[in-house]
Order: sequence, then C-alpha cells, then structure tokens
Amino acid sequence: MELPVTSGVPVYEVDPAGGVVLNVFVQPGAARAGVVGCHGDALKLKVAAAPERGKANAAVVALLAAELGVRPSDVEVVSGHGSRRKRVHVAGVDGVHVAAWLSSGD
Repeated sequence: MELPVTSGVPVYEVDPAGGVVLNVFVQPGAARAGVVGCHGDALKLKVAAAPERGKANAAVVALLAAELGVRPSDVEVVSGHGSRRKRVHVAGVDGVHVAAWLSSGD
C-alpha cells in the first residue's frame, strides 16, 4: 500500500497526547470492506454499512481497530461524523506503527 504521504501531506499525524489521528475518506455501502488506497490527502476506506444513524462510522471504527490491532474502544471518529471525510483518533499506536502498517500493505 505504501501510503504514509500523499501529495506531500501525511495521511496521519502523531497526537502529542498519545496515539495518531488518521485522515480518512469513507465509501459507505461498498460490496467489500477494506483499506483501498489514498483519496487526495486521506486514506480511502470502504465499508459495507449504510451511511445512516452512525452505522458507517461504527464500521470505520471496527475496520481500523482490526487493521491496526487495537480495541474498538481505542478508535474514535473525532470529526466528520456526517461526512465522507473524517479524522479518526487511534490510541495505543504510534507513528512508527502506522507507517509500518501503511508500508506493509496489510
């Protein structure tokens, strides 16, 4: 996947209080869920859930928790709740972990 930086802008930033904040672009209602690449300055995620009553946001949390090996309670959508563009805070990981995950393509 090799995605830590797109157009000179990182898809994540290290939170000084701990963890990282990911910039994501979400495609809800997809046939298959997964991390599919970049969309501008964001990591593109596909989720099967519909964009209604927070279902897609919950799917984003579950997907990122599984991908990064953290508990769902460590993942929080901090902005963009009603938008495809979101900022998601992930506790329990650091920039090195995220960069390695992005580079691995897993």
